[in-house]
Amino acid sequence: VLWEAEVGGSDPLRSGVRDQPDQHGKTLSLLEKYKNYPGLELSKITMPVILNEPLSFLQRLTEYMDSLADPVEWMQCVAAFAVSAVASQWERTGKPFNPLLGETYESVRLISEEVSHHQPISAFHAEGLNNDFIFHGSIYPKLKFWGKSVEAEPKGTITLELLEHNEAYTWTNPTCCVHNIIVNKLWVEQYGNVEIINHKTGDKCVLNFKPCGLFGKELHKVEGYIQDKSKKKLCALYGKWTECLYSVNLATFDAYKKKIRKIQKRRRTHLEESGEMPMPDSESVFIIPGSMYNFTSSAMVLNEVDKDMESVIPKTDCRLRPDIRAMENGERDQASEEKKQLEEKQRAARTNRSKSEEDWKTRWFHQGPNPYNGAQDWIYSGSYWDRNYFNLPDIY
Repeated sequence: VLWEAEVGGSDPLRSGVRDQPDQHGKTLSLLEKYKNYPGLELSKITMPVILNEPLSFLQRLTEYMDSLADPVEWMQCVAAFAVSAVASQWERTGKPFNPLLGETYESVRLISEEVSHHQPISAFHAEGLNNDFIFHGSIYPKLKFWGKSVEAEPKGTITLELLEHNEAYTWTNPTCCVHNIIVNKLWVEQYGNVEIINHKTGDKCVLNFKPCGLFGKELHKVEGYIQDKSKKKLCALYGKWTECLYSVNLATFDAYKKKIRKIQKRRRTHLEESGEMPMPDSESVFIIPGSMYNFTSSAMVLNEVDKDMESVIPKTDCRLRPDIRAMENGERDQASEEKKQLEEKQRAARTNRSKSEEDWKTRWFHQGPNPYNGAQDWIYSGSYWDRNYFNLPDIY
């Protein structure tokens, strides 16, 4: 249920919400109902389909793969890769569909599965075509409603193994907060610390995704350091998660920070003496009219399926999900009805399991400790690519 809505809200998507007065009114009524319960966990609350983009969260995980010497240079690349997972969602105000328990999605050498529904947990595993890397993890989205905003904390460990270098890195994602979900312009910020650990060398990259702050001065900004196992800083990283990430030596970075602090101090003094209201930092991105949900070019094809593919993929694959397919075709009313039927079917199946005291069994992942940091994780069990899809659950 990770609501990774992005800054500003482009006209195409905002009009997709604002131009649906009946559905939008129902959405506002639902949110108004819960506005007096700050911090409310939303994972068990059914949200209107109007808030969705036509992808499952399992498909969102696939977009990690859009991006991709010495250990410090490798760490810089891994840091850029970790930040790129956030950057690729910029300007997307739609939340992905909640995956159904047992739902799967495959891409080129990537398999993901919804391994738990309460609490929602999505696991994924990807392998390089040349056996040069393994990328895997699980995400436990914690979604909370704060009256005017929704906060998503994506708990869970992300692991990248660079097999050629015998290197393994782990990290977690920053917290995402979507503001103005009821009225005014939608915008998003990512904040919190992301610690990337090289488990071979002990090097760390600590990135601070800065909260917006007063007047938006820190919006989108990321700063941090790469340090060795003795905590000696080796270089500085800075930039914006919406644009770029730069590396610079420590002396240059510290001198720059001192200069900026002096400028800001003089500016504050001037504003206090003049009584003027400071203007927020601004940036603009031209959005071409008609852009679909602000998807990247790779996201645009995640739902594609042809006859040959349909005969190969398992029946649990997101591409075959009827509510997402209806949303993809622009049939919002049909998508809403299909979503309702799937949720009812899922609840009925859960009730039947509880009556028979039958436990749900995941197919492609199993629980276990992460081999590098010991945290509880979901590990790929293998055999998916053998294409022996027997006894799959009937979830659609």
